[in-house]
Amino acid sequence: MRKLLTFLLVLCLGLFASNAMYAQDGNTDQQPATEETAQPAAEEAEEEAAPTVEEPAPIQEVKGFQLLKKYFIDGDPGFMSLVLIALILGLAFCIERIITLNIATTNTDKLLARIDENLKSGNVDGAMEVCKSTQGPTASILYEGLKNAKNGPEAVEKAIVSYGSVQMGLLEKGLVWISLFIALAPMLGFMGTVIGMIGAFDKIEAVGDISPTVVAGGIKVALLTTVFGLVVAIILQLFYNYIVSKIDGIVNKMEDASIAVVDIMAANNIFKK
Repeated sequence: MRKLLTFLLVLCLGLFASNAMYAQDGNTDQQPATEETAQPAAEEAEEEAAPTVEEPAPIQEVKGFQLLKKYFIDGDPGFMSLVLIALILGLAFCIERIITLNIATTNTDKLLARIDENLKSGNVDGAMEVCKSTQGPTASILYEGLKNAKNGPEAVEKAIVSYGSVQMGLLEKGLVWISLFIALAPMLGFMGTVIGMIGAFDKIEAVGDISPTVVAGGIKVALLTTVFGLVVAIILQLFYNYIVSKIDGIVNKMEDASIAVVDIMAANNIFKK
């Protein structure tokens, strides 16, 4: 406690001394006015009467969302709105697929361990309840296989393959729409490009001159629609590749779990009972 008080006291004294030195330096910097600095009253009046030139206000640089908004307005709002709608709908399908696939992801090792525990004691119904209480396509496929265990290994494999194709279709649901928006966004951008160039040539024909001021507007619209269409396609393509890789991972786990459950059933003599 004493050390803390001593430290605070020393700190206060140091701050007080530094403030005093700063004030002393400020006083020494002030110098008395000389005759050279004193201006006659007439010269002061002339300077006050002289017109002041106003400096132009600095141009504020547009950044971030404001820049994006400016370019969106500069590009033809009709085509830019279509590209924006393609982005919104594509992202909606992507987010829905990502959420669904994350929910469908199952810890297959833990699931197979619980099924093995029940099958070792010959409790096929218990193994089916484990699959029924677990979310995801892997558990659903294993449930269909266990349900046909009494009909032999061929029936189990047939049920797994048949129901596996159904689950594959459910996993790939919505991918067609995402690929549609990936192809549609740059096509809309290119359409805006063509229409912008047609407008630029119409102005050249009407004016009879190929000056930059005549064609700049149409060319700018053409380039902006193309850029936004390509950006939308790139964003959706990244999400599409992630979703496809996620589906491939789930399908691989489904296949491994299907082979493993058939081996577990054969090891525990489930087909002979």
